Amino acid sequence: MATPLIAGLAVAAAALAGRYSIQAWQAYKARPIVPRMRKFYEGGFQATMTRREAGLILGVRENVHPDKIKEAHKRVMVANHPDAGGSHYLASKINEAKDVLLGKTKGGGSAF
Repeated sequence: MATPLIAGLAVAAAALAGRYSIQAWQAYKARPIVPRMRKFYEGGFQATMTRREAGLILGVRENVHPDKIKEAHKRVMVANHPDAGGSHYLASKINEAKDVLLGKTKGGGSAF
């Protein structure tokens, strides 16, 4: 006597689970695609460059070893050098970021 009731509850539970899993899948597919790691620094520059902004420009942490700063500077500069079609403004900001992180300037030394 209880067997048809249990079978009916099992079918209802399976239907509910299927419905919620379909809704979850549709919500998963509809979500915006967000990259796990941003490749480049997004946004404008501050009036006075900070160590944080310099690190974002070069793609390194603020307290990284000077050799890593120089490697990152070279990598970013190769992609944005004025002789290779890059911008003079961006090249100056990249150089300023390297100087700020290496402690050669205190920031705000941009010619632009």
